[in-house]
Amino acid sequence: MRFHVAAFASAFALLWGGAILVVGIANLVWPGYARLFLELVASIYPGYHPGGFGGVIVGTVYALADGFIGGAIFAWLYNWLVGRLSARSV
Repeated sequence: MRFHVAAFASAFALLWGGAILVVGIANLVWPGYARLFLELVASIYPGYHPGGFGGVIVGTVYALADGFIGGAIFAWLYNWLVGRLSARSV
């Protein structure tokens, strides 16, 4: 079984972007919620700072792009490994 790279990358982007969106909004509702996690995310995504609705949007956009790229790399690598291992077993 092989992955469709674009579909897997899109699904992973939506999952990671949605997670950052939900955690960011929860932090706005309950200040201090997941503060350390959001500070870790801020150390990875340049220009993102936790707090404020603009920060939630910036973090979500970064997470969507990051999730898409990471998902595409994962799916491509998986397909490549499956192809190599299948060729050896035949």
